[in-house]
Amino acid sequence: MKQGAQDSTGIRTSGAGGSAVPRVPRQPQAGGLRREQEAADPRRERKAAGGPAEGVRGEHTHGEPPVPGPRPLVRRSSVRGQILQALRTALVAGELRPGEVYSAPALGERFGVSATPVREAMQQLTLEGAVEVVPNRGFRVVERDGREFAELAEVRALLEVPVMLRLARRVPVERWAELRPLAEATVRAASSGCRATYADADRAFHRAVLALSGNEQLVQIAEDLHRRAQWPLVGGAVRPARADLLADAAEHTALLDALVARDVEVVRTLATEHFAGAE
Repeated sequence: MKQGAQDSTGIRTSGAGGSAVPRVPRQPQAGGLRREQEAADPRRERKAAGGPAEGVRGEHTHGEPPVPGPRPLVRRSSVRGQILQALRTALVAGELRPGEVYSAPALGERFGVSATPVREAMQQLTLEGAVEVVPNRGFRVVERDGREFAELAEVRALLEVPVMLRLARRVPVERWAELRPLAEATVRAASSGCRATYADADRAFHRAVLALSGNEQLVQIAEDLHRRAQWPLVGGAVRPARADLLADAAEHTALLDALVARDVEVVRTLATEHFAGAE
């Protein structure tokens, strides 16, 4: 691969097949002087001896591990992550309505960012099944019915209930006590009446319970199913009644009490009922 030239500032010009970078005029230099400088370069001596060549800043080097350091992509990914979280919140809160099409530029204007991080975040939601691409228009929020909701609840129960029963027999009481603040947080979130706030607290409690199993794959899969189960249904209430949220949160505290008491049969009953009526 032909590499670009480089001046004293370390800025490289584009070579054949290379990416476009600012061109900097070459500094005139006699061929003999250039060869003398190259021969005296200790970096070339190390390379000739079989050691690693120490590349100049901005120069392509081969056979070296990449030097760790900050990259612009980190900042961009941070913006993308924030937009993804904002879109998830808007989705759960019903601000992004099922069946409606939203464009990346319009959403970018809403969030005060360019369309690029919005489009990237929407692509992630596409992979999660929350939205679908509409060519030349944007992204449509997927319309979900009661059957899909019931199927998600059934799969969640098949995954989580057996794990809870196993943990009820093995996890020390003091470990369950550590989850008390998370259970209480769901009650406070339910009291606010905000579906998005409750959704976050709800997932945090279930995630903490499953994390005691030590199975990270289980935690990730259950988290994905739980998030999908929180999306609004077509024709359903955008905001469930505050009383419904409080009832769901109360089941968390009751379930935790049963786990602390190591009452496996009560845990079985409460966990099964919790998923049967999950929001």
